[in-house]
Order: sequence, then C-alpha cells, then structure tokens
Amino acid sequence: MELMIEDLMQQLVEMGGSDMHIQSGAPVYFRISGKLAPINEESLTPQDCQKLIFSMLNNTQRKELEQNWELDCSYGVKGLARFRVNVYKERGAYAACLRALSSKIPNFEQLNLPVVVRELSERPRGLILVTGQTGSGKTTTFSGNFRLNEDPIEYVFTNIKSLFSSTTKGEDTKSFANALRAALREDPDIILVGEMRD
Repeated sequence: MELMIEDLMQQLVEMGGSDMHIQSGAPVYFRISGKLAPINEESLTPQDCQKLIFSMLNNTQRKELEQNWELDCSYGVKGLARFRVNVYKERGAYAACLRALSSKIPNFEQLNLPVVVRELSERPRGLILVTGQTGSGKTTTFSGNFRLNEDPIEYVFTNIKSLFSSTTKGEDTKSFANALRAALREDPDIILVGEMRD
C-alpha cells in the first residue's frame, strides 16, 4: 500500500496526535498523548521517505534541502491543519519530523500564565525573554503591532485588535539579523524573534 503524506496527516489529526516521524528502516511513528507508536509494521525505504517528504516541498525548498541536507518549513492542508516540518538526513537518507499546529490560538486565560506576565506585556517598552524546552508553549504565549520572525511560521494570526506581520527566513528575508533590522523600521509595538540561529 502506497502511503500519501496528506492521508498520514489526516490520520494523525484524527487520532489526536502531536507529531509524526518519517525515517528509513522504520514504520511511520505518531506521538499520541506523549507516547511514540508505529502506525503499522511496514518499514519505509529511503525512496518512500524521499517521496513522502518531497511531496510537501516546493522547488526552492527542495533545492535548499539538497544543498544543506536540513530544512525547516511549514505545510498546510486546507480544512485540516498546518504542520511544522523539520527535514534532516539520517544514515544517508532523508527523514522528517512533523508537528501538527492548532489553528485555534488560545486567549490569555486559556494559557494559564501568571498575572505578572499580563502586567509585563502591557508595559510600553522593555525586553522580555520567553524561553523553554521544545513544545513548552513559547510561540503559543505570543498570540499593538506584532512583528514575528520565525522559521517556519507556526501560527497564522488574524488581525482583529492587533496587526501581525510574520516573516520566514528564506522566503521573506535572507537572515534573522536582516529581519530584525527591518522590523525596527516598521513601527512595531512588539517584536518576537522565534529563533537565534544566525
């Protein structure tokens, strides 16, 4: 049976999973309720992995992956979800980890943050560092004029009472440093730098 990436994404979302792992020599794995489990017993070949992964990428992304052997991007399935995609090489073959991203952005109360965080966010200026391990909710915490520099963009914000501007390295800017320099001239109230890679 031939696996299709969008079918796997649908299955992941329907099962309430958070992550999908694609790796040669192993079946596709889903992380559900914090636990990794294979979805079947069929191991993927390097060709299977490349086909699944490349089906999510445009030509520019494919070229970047072939040059750098690593890629961070996002992929959306209309009516289902958006996914953060990390592609890398593992034992000479392409592998990937996908994280399902909710389209529902939680409000402040749903985040269960301390009151002091709201007070800090209402200050007219200053520097606030939000740090934490992977999956701890750093990006979700940032939900004025927001200037978001992420790679890839994890949440697509809607302009209701705020104006959001999001850039992704490689698509909208050459580097995080360039994006930050430009953001300072775009009348921001808040600048979020999602990564400190370069």
